[in-house]
Amino acid sequence: MKLGFDERVKSGALPRFFVCWTVALPWDGGGPVTEETAQRETASRSWWSTALVSAFGGPFGGFLWIGSGKPAVASLVVISAIVFALAYTGFPVLPGTDLAWLANFSGIGSMILGAALVVPFAHRFKPVRWYAHGFWVLVLVFLTTYPAAFAIRSFLFQPFSIPSSSMVPTLQGGDYLFVSKFAYGYSRYSVPFNLLPIEGRMFGAKPKRGDVVVFKFPPDPSVDYIQRIVGLPGDKIQMVNGVLHINDVAVGLKDAGTFSYEEREQPARLQRETLPGGVTHFVLDLTDSSIGDNTREFEVPEGHYFMLGDNRDNASDSRFMVGFVPYENLVGKAVRLFWNSKGTEYSSRQTLDGSVGK
Repeated sequence: MKLGFDERVKSGALPRFFVCWTVALPWDGGGPVTEETAQRETASRSWWSTALVSAFGGPFGGFLWIGSGKPAVASLVVISAIVFALAYTGFPVLPGTDLAWLANFSGIGSMILGAALVVPFAHRFKPVRWYAHGFWVLVLVFLTTYPAAFAIRSFLFQPFSIPSSSMVPTLQGGDYLFVSKFAYGYSRYSVPFNLLPIEGRMFGAKPKRGDVVVFKFPPDPSVDYIQRIVGLPGDKIQMVNGVLHINDVAVGLKDAGTFSYEEREQPARLQRETLPGGVTHFVLDLTDSSIGDNTREFEVPEGHYFMLGDNRDNASDSRFMVGFVPYENLVGKAVRLFWNSKGTEYSSRQTLDGSVGK
């Protein structure tokens, strides 16, 4: 099964506007102060320079550039609050409308919005404050963007998108979700660029059976997978006639109707699975004769976990090439959906806490 079309998840990127600053920022530092330069310092900013700075530095950078400190701080607080609120409640979808292209152009939209908010105020203020100089605009925008984004992404929550079908129906193509980075502590895979070169985990907490987790693919840690933990260290795991057995005991499995599956003309069989400990979730059964329906018995070694995809007949998981997943390979716990780019309703699946069907 080809990795690029099955298990991988894609990580969200940090803001990228900073790389454009050295070209786009109208610099106003250095050189002797003459009558001409003094007049230029007290004149209002031009609309084009304000638009450029606002596009690449956001409304916060734009208001600083024109010499308006309070609106700069207010815009930073208000926009941050709106983003956090939308991320928690979820972004709206247009049913049946594929908006994947919108995610690709969201950066351009943010640039246009930033310029539109600030340019009308360019001639109402004078750039006489210290923070209106190009160097300080650059420093302040950097300090309020990159360190905060890096810290949130590395130690709190990281966004991922779902391009595959291995976790259908729990996760579907086009889903965007947040992964808690602190749920299991931190390992060398928690921070980008190998900036946390440690063995094992710091502040580690053990995952629970039924958790949906993002982890580094053991044969190639550069690839992120997302699947469900069904086997803990010391467990014996086996599939018998399509039913999961843990320590020689079959888990609860009940028919729950059908599920319209985009990769099949006929609806798939939907089942409700209950794991030891009480986590209940839906799984798909596409065929009665899948290669993964009957397996050997797997004994999970210490410090490792056994993963299964909820789409049992279309998942490359621990039954196959994924194998046992080391504890340190866990990136974090999937906790909340915040958008679906393909227009699929996700409100009933938004919280990934194992409460489906209860």
